[in-house]
Amino acid sequence: MLIGKAVKLVKIQLTVRLWSSGLMTWVFVYGNLKKGQPNNYRMFDSNNGKAEYLGSAFTIQKYPLVITTKYNIPFLLNIPGQGHRVHGEIYKVDDQMLKFLDTFKSVPIMYQRTVVQLEVKEWVGKMEGEEMLSPGSITEMFVYTTTTYQPDWPSLPCYESYDSEGDHGLKYKYKTSL
Repeated sequence: MLIGKAVKLVKIQLTVRLWSSGLMTWVFVYGNLKKGQPNNYRMFDSNNGKAEYLGSAFTIQKYPLVITTKYNIPFLLNIPGQGHRVHGEIYKVDDQMLKFLDTFKSVPIMYQRTVVQLEVKEWVGKMEGEEMLSPGSITEMFVYTTTTYQPDWPSLPCYESYDSEGDHGLKYKYKTSL
């Protein structure tokens, strides 16, 4: 019974950190929003809001990171325990950027913003009034996963890290608007 109460206390403290860190939210990105990837520029377009790169991390649990659709989009399937520990980047974003990312990711139709547990690989961020995270630290933050996918997606090849120019030969294709 005491363990259950301790877990609830941790979740309450986590919720406060996730949603009220000076009106900034931590987001873990694993796909085409990472540095050097086709949509990373969106993270730094001031019309979308503010984002600050804090470091890199990988998921504690395994998840299937697949590349699919005619546009070769990376998707993190919300199937914990399958796939690989996924590598990505941590960003601190303001409310405007979070709303932009939700729209860009078609939340809640295509993606859902969920909380995932991560192990920090590298930390470069400066956290005002908060403890800095060191490599090996465990933390939780938002990630965009999907539970909306085709039946064959879980059987597609899974990746630890996404790169549009990777050996997989599945280069990201921009959608063209009419």
